Amino acid sequence: MTAIAVVVTLLIASNLFMTYAWYGHLKDLAGQPWYIAVLVSWGIAFFEYLLQVPANRYGASHQIQLGQLKIIQEVVTLGVFVPFSLIYMNRPLSLNFLWAGLCMCGAVYFVFRA
Repeated sequence: MTAIAVVVTLLIASNLFMTYAWYGHLKDLAGQPWYIAVLVSWGIAFFEYLLQVPANRYGASHQIQLGQLKIIQEVVTLGVFVPFSLIYMNRPLSLNFLWAGLCMCGAVYFVFRA
């Protein structure tokens, strides 16, 4: 497995936790006080960090530049957020997701070009 594949795999798993920690409480804890949502989100974020930190350390140790790691993270975040928004949060599909994805493709191109 290439270094980028390892990083992307770890970041996808990390972002599943992150996205739920950031937005899942809006659906699942809507009736709870905000501080309960914070405590639950912090608990979930712990598992995100158990995957995100090793992903970035692995990538950096395999000569993936900091800017490249950041763009990979943003692309993965959007790739996880869109299905989460559509499927879990029942939000409508918007062309804005497509435009954001196209902008991210441009960011990937520029950060990885020689």
